[in-house]
Amino acid sequence: MKKLMSHLVANYPTPELSFAVAQALVEGGADILEVQLPFSDPSADGPAIQNACSTVLERGATTKDGLDFIAKVHKAFPQVKIAIMSYGSLIYTPGVDAFCKKASEAGVSMMIIPDLPFDCDEGLTEACKKYGMENVPVAAPSMTVERMKKLLDKGFTTIYAALRAGITGVATKVDDQTLAFLDRLKKPNKDGNIAQIWGGFGINGKEQADAIAPHVEGVIAGSVFVRIIEANKEDKARMMQLITEKAKEIKN
Repeated sequence: MKKLMSHLVANYPTPELSFAVAQALVEGGADILEVQLPFSDPSADGPAIQNACSTVLERGATTKDGLDFIAKVHKAFPQVKIAIMSYGSLIYTPGVDAFCKKASEAGVSMMIIPDLPFDCDEGLTEACKKYGMENVPVAAPSMTVERMKKLLDKGFTTIYAALRAGITGVATKVDDQTLAFLDRLKKPNKDGNIAQIWGGFGINGKEQADAIAPHVEGVIAGSVFVRIIEANKEDKARMMQLITEKAKEIKN
């Protein structure tokens, strides 16, 4: 059985249904819930997640609403780790330290901020350590050997491996180059430690998950769940059933 990090957008399509999504993902075996705080100008999100974020933002939702949602999910499912996925502007505007404090108080364990690179993170890594969280940097196949070595030598415990360049949501072909990239990330750093690698970006089913599973700590899936929500948001019970089934399919 694989480990699974499942993505959902905070309060999409509504606060009630978003909580139901979290419940369905947990029932499907999610080990980590990657909760996205909606952002208006994403750099890594494909159409499905962009639409979800826009839907929430058009209702006037705030970052506080997102953190309140996370706190509710953490209280209901304390056994499941929560990662925030968002963008640098939301973190930097209130102050990195202040944001991380609030995130930790809400029950967040990990921060995934793709546009704050590991060597220019505005103090995110240190703030995460201060408040008992992890900063999880994103690695891409386009990284040079030298840059990857610098990333590994920073001593991160967990690394998010984007399986290809571009935006998420498009089906990813897992080939020998993909697997070689994942294996390069599993090399010991200067202290002899090996980071936990979680792989994602376009994972939409069991076949892809099975292909990368031997090379990673866990599998990340996101847009596949957002598309299920969008197609079934008028039927809560069916939406939850399909999400739980898809999570089990990917995990098992």
